[in-house]
Amino acid sequence: MEEQNLDTLAKQAAELIINAQKIIVFTGAGVSTESGIPDFRSPGGIWDRFDPRDFTYQKFLTDPKGRRKMWQLQQEGIMTDAEPNPAHHAITELDRLGKLDCVITQNVDYLHQKAGVPDDKVFELHGNNKWIKCLSCGQRYTHEQIKARLDAGEDIPDCEVCQGLLKPEIIFFGESLPVETLQEAANRSHNCNLFIVIGSTLVIYPAAYMPMYATSSGAKLVIINLSSTPMDEQATVLIRAKAGEAMPVIVQQVRERINR
Repeated sequence: MEEQNLDTLAKQAAELIINAQKIIVFTGAGVSTESGIPDFRSPGGIWDRFDPRDFTYQKFLTDPKGRRKMWQLQQEGIMTDAEPNPAHHAITELDRLGKLDCVITQNVDYLHQKAGVPDDKVFELHGNNKWIKCLSCGQRYTHEQIKARLDAGEDIPDCEVCQGLLKPEIIFFGESLPVETLQEAANRSHNCNLFIVIGSTLVIYPAAYMPMYATSSGAKLVIINLSSTPMDEQATVLIRAKAGEAMPVIVQQVRERINR
């Protein structure tokens, strides 16, 4: 995208932000990849190296080989020491400017909170990788604790309290999404007046229903994504750019307008 074109579209998006009262930011893998976290579905992504059929909730519970592969996936792919990137910080700045109702995210990396968005404003539809929980006694371990054990050579870490199964607090294939989180995200989507999609192709459901709920209730839609989405034609502003390139420009425009 040419710089002038991005600047023009950023001004349009900033205008919508200035005039909106309830703004939802919805994020997908395109935000996380700019922090060095590989995505799952793109060419060269995680599912090119691992078979997604090996990562069902049922297989994790019943098959030691499935658990071993899951922890290998965690160590090689998901369980990173990534830091927030400019897109995360720009979203946090929207909150500081009083222009953010909440973040609804498909990501499990906890980077929105790490960047400074309050916990109670982040709705993680697919869980998060910050905590690992024992399915038997409920003992919780941090990402860092379990990653250290994996790096030291353990292939299937178990609970140090009761030797029960440990499971990351992310949603596996075949596992239900957190009902309260999903319901609150849906309610907020129905009641916002601006919905900003960043880094999502909007093809994974039920998460992809959220912008549909918003637009069906009259909200304006901004989409920032490198590839097309099924909702592009409904977008008031459509920006083909990386999240970390577009969001700082947009938020700078918002900041200047507010300060003016």
